[in-house]
Amino acid sequence: MLTHALSSPVVDNKRPMTKAVFKWAAVGAVLLLALYLTVALYAQNQTAFALLFLVIIGSAAYIFSSPKAYAHRYIYPSIAGMVAFIIFPLLYTVGIGFTNYSASNLLSQERVLEQLLSQRFQTGEERYDFKLYPTDDKFVMRLESPAGQSWASAPFSFSELQNNALAVAPVEQAAPDTQPLAIKDVIKLKEELKSLSVNLAGGASLSLAGLRNFAPMQSLYGLRDDGSLVNQQTGVVYAPNQDIGFYEGPQGETLSPGWTVTIGWDNYVQVVTDSSIRGPFIEIFVWTLAFATMTVLFTLAVGLVLANILQWDQLKGKGFYRMMLILPYAVPAFISILVFKGLFNQNFGEINLVLENLFGVRPDWFSDPALARTMILIVNTWLGYPYMMLLCMGLLQAIPRDLYEASAMDGATPLDNLFRITLPQIIKPLMPLLIASFAFNFNNFVLIALLTGGAPDIIGATTPAGTTDLLVSYTYRIAFQDSGQNFGLAAAIATAIFILVGSLSLINLKLSKIKV
Repeated sequence: MLTHALSSPVVDNKRPMTKAVFKWAAVGAVLLLALYLTVALYAQNQTAFALLFLVIIGSAAYIFSSPKAYAHRYIYPSIAGMVAFIIFPLLYTVGIGFTNYSASNLLSQERVLEQLLSQRFQTGEERYDFKLYPTDDKFVMRLESPAGQSWASAPFSFSELQNNALAVAPVEQAAPDTQPLAIKDVIKLKEELKSLSVNLAGGASLSLAGLRNFAPMQSLYGLRDDGSLVNQQTGVVYAPNQDIGFYEGPQGETLSPGWTVTIGWDNYVQVVTDSSIRGPFIEIFVWTLAFATMTVLFTLAVGLVLANILQWDQLKGKGFYRMMLILPYAVPAFISILVFKGLFNQNFGEINLVLENLFGVRPDWFSDPALARTMILIVNTWLGYPYMMLLCMGLLQAIPRDLYEASAMDGATPLDNLFRITLPQIIKPLMPLLIASFAFNFNNFVLIALLTGGAPDIIGATTPAGTTDLLVSYTYRIAFQDSGQNFGLAAAIATAIFILVGSLSLINLKLSKIKV
């Protein structure tokens, strides 16, 4: 009876219905959570991130709930990751390249105005030392004028004050017996004290001038009806200039900080027309291109030679040699780079000690531009040859042995075998990996940052540029190490790097006739 009841058509019909209810309830809960997070991001003025989040969650809800989009479910996570971590940052970087976003133009105009209006200056010479005495849950403030007159307030709490105004009156009696708050406790009440206005019995108003005293203070800037600011100490008027993102005075002087504004192609034009930027940029671009190209050629040459040696039938102990030659690939790159940095040390490095004993020379690896670049190529070839060797070992296994036997019968030399058999057989399958290696080394930031830091510097450059800098490290130094931290200019250069690398990759793919 029970078995019959459980397997009845009514129960069988309810199961899909229950499953559908749970499915749509889960989808609805995810959408509500996503909508909440989107609104929260938008409320924090993060419009771009809110839009990104809305697009990703909305498309995910459609793809995973619609039968028509069933086939796209399996590829959607990778597409969403590409949108979130590649396309969106790229578009965001391109957008920043059209602004003056920098350390001095970091805030919105509203935040800048709020910060400027909060600045104050002392209108008188006198300062009143103060002490706070705790009484139960309240405080008593006691002021001491420079002339020795004492002023005291009634017991108060900061939360109960109206308009943060505290009245004090002259007193004759001595200070309370209780100990005043220590300076560390006063620091904890700094925000409450900054908003406090102490009104003397004579009508004067005091504000916090330091952690130990109050003084007559006045707002440094006043806001006028036309949106300009007037310096109430000097009378100079500063008008908002939307072209440069600063409040600007009549003589061109500006108030810091400024705000972010769109400046069009100025950053890109500056890269092209400013000789102090264009010169280092071109020099670094040429070096970056040469570095990536020579690295690929050197690592391929060393890897191919070693792979051929390991294929030699008369070589004994191939497994041991193979393991030893792959070891540099197993060691973390940053450890190898730091080891080489010590080996090339001019005064204490083992390489210079050997060279000095053998040839009497002590090269300046880190201060001479040519030697520094040579050192970088040596280290990067060491780091990269195991990868090429592994690739070549696999590809060499696929070449028929009959070809080499036939060439031997014809009297071919090893060089004939290399250029007429080996390279033509492996170059086509190897080409995409060579292009990937080129693109990786074009942006090899870690090597430069850990080995030379871009040094030695290019003389005459107005931006932090070094002779061993790659474009990516040059961009990083402009964005985060320059005194002005010019993120807009760095974003423009990063966009140029993307266009260059993309164009070079497409040209390489076209030349190698590989479809993408």
